[in-house]
Amino acid sequence: MKLSARGSKPSRPSKLLKPSVSSLSESDRRLVWRITALLLDYPSEQTIAMTDQLASAATELPGEVSESVLAFISHFRETDPLALAAQYVETFDMRRRASLHLTYYAYGDTRKRGMALLRVKHAYRQAGVEVGDDELPDYLPMMLEFAATVDAVQGQRLLGENVPVLELLRLSLQDSASAYANLLVAILATLPSVNTADRRRIAELAAEGPPEEEVGLEPFAMDPLSPGGRR
Repeated sequence: MKLSARGSKPSRPSKLLKPSVSSLSESDRRLVWRITALLLDYPSEQTIAMTDQLASAATELPGEVSESVLAFISHFRETDPLALAAQYVETFDMRRRASLHLTYYAYGDTRKRGMALLRVKHAYRQAGVEVGDDELPDYLPMMLEFAATVDAVQGQRLLGENVPVLELLRLSLQDSASAYANLLVAILATLPSVNTADRRRIAELAAEGPPEEEVGLEPFAMDPLSPGGRR
């Protein structure tokens, strides 16, 4: 992930009450986004080496959010690196209902998803950020990094538009007793609470699952605002 300008059993996610967004300062929200961006990406040697630094930073967050992030970091610390990698792949790459590519939940691999990806890419571009051609802009760690380090307002808007998907992901991770659910608790604490419309959307997404039409992402590949793209 970049923006250019089986091992030990995971601990159960902690059951924490979601604090009010108003109780978090902008610096708190940015710190949550930065920490979770790193921890939700593939567990690299670099991230593992930063564990103590991340834990220290998490202690500066408000109580409930800090506890949730630290609960995950405790699992991260106690698990062998090879087991961490295997757990990550099993959790996010092998399960359709636990994808970190947020537009996948609503559109699967359909043409409509291509247009949704373009909208996210254009939001990055408006902030002066270009996404690599080999990366999809709806990757949650990328969105979190953008919100934390580039544009907090635009980043929070993008994340806020995906509250139903993030809540569905949290529920899926919680149901599988994944420690990663703790990170989703922390992220959702930085966003508006789930409302009635969100609950309806969550129920729809849970019932239907991602569409399975295999047509590729042509509209994303043919960005009308990129050199050589259609206008």
